[in-house]
Amino acid sequence: MGHIAYIGIGSNIGDKVQQCEKATTEILKVDHHKLLAKSSLFKTNPIGYTSQDWFVNGVIKIETDLEPLPLLNVLKAIESQLGRTKTFQWGPRAIDLDILLFDDKEIQMEELQIPHPLFHERQFVLIPLAEIDRSLIHPVLK
Repeated sequence: MGHIAYIGIGSNIGDKVQQCEKATTEILKVDHHKLLAKSSLFKTNPIGYTSQDWFVNGVIKIETDLEPLPLLNVLKAIESQLGRTKTFQWGPRAIDLDILLFDDKEIQMEELQIPHPLFHERQFVLIPLAEIDRSLIHPVLK
């Protein structure tokens, strides 16, 4: 049986909508990834570093056979493929892919934290999550 993962998708460089759509397509090209739900895309203001262009954000819910770290590696490879380069925290990015939730797991590692930290405080994550799964409960905060 597959795992359920919620992935946050965002972009604020170039054709933001196209970048988000392309990222979703690339995620679904991975063997055994099945799209279960896809939110609308939302235009949002930047957080942290605010002297940059607005973002487009959304969330997808997938079924995957991958464990969390291999899934993270796949997402990082897709980010690189789509032109993401390291800048600075909260800086502009062609694409940003984050594992928000993975089953009901809690993972605290240097390279991966699930649930994604602070997502419960970010409307650009909460609104798309609520759109695709109103029954979702934060596994830590309940």
